[in-house]
Amino acid sequence: MNSKTKKLTSTAMLCAIAYVAVTIGRIPIVLFLKYDPKDVIITLGGLIWGPLTACLISVIVSFIEMITVSETGIIGCIMNIISSCTFACTAAFVYKRKHTLYGALLGLVLGSVSMVVVMLLWNYLITPLYMGYPREAVVKLLLPAFLPFNLVKAGLNAGLTFFLYKPVATALRKTGFIESPSKQNGKKLIGLSLVFALVITTCILLILSMNGLL
Repeated sequence: MNSKTKKLTSTAMLCAIAYVAVTIGRIPIVLFLKYDPKDVIITLGGLIWGPLTACLISVIVSFIEMITVSETGIIGCIMNIISSCTFACTAAFVYKRKHTLYGALLGLVLGSVSMVVVMLLWNYLITPLYMGYPREAVVKLLLPAFLPFNLVKAGLNAGLTFFLYKPVATALRKTGFIESPSKQNGKKLIGLSLVFALVITTCILLILSMNGLL
């Protein structure tokens, strides 16, 4: 199997997994906003194959989501693509330029910050159009609703991507889909694992709190 076939096969597999994540992994956060882990799968594809692959997976999965389970139509599809690409492509681009543990960390952090900022702007611009909310009402929701939702989403995406990248990449290496990596610093990896474990725990507690379960 040549490299192009391997990449195509891996991309199709990640698209399928990301779609499954959309259909069975939705978690209500606040108002109509729900979290699903598809961006984690999209970002894994980007870290392994590059930002263009992340963009492709995002477009394919968002389109299939639109015609099957989504109720927000083309505008919701566009919002999904923007959100996923901002996070996943930023992380993948940084990691491609600096293929180290620090590069992965920097990519996830910059991807998170970029997504939060971009989605606050797009929620301000687009939400009144497809939800029928007055723009003044959307402005009042930016800080108490949209900001915490996007922070939780970014935190979960970054944390889950960090923990899943190594086992997914290892599995692909064992099957010959990607090459062997450079060695990582074990102490730094353990330290970052603890940090991301804390991030995920904090996000879960916030979700429970916002849903009145804590």
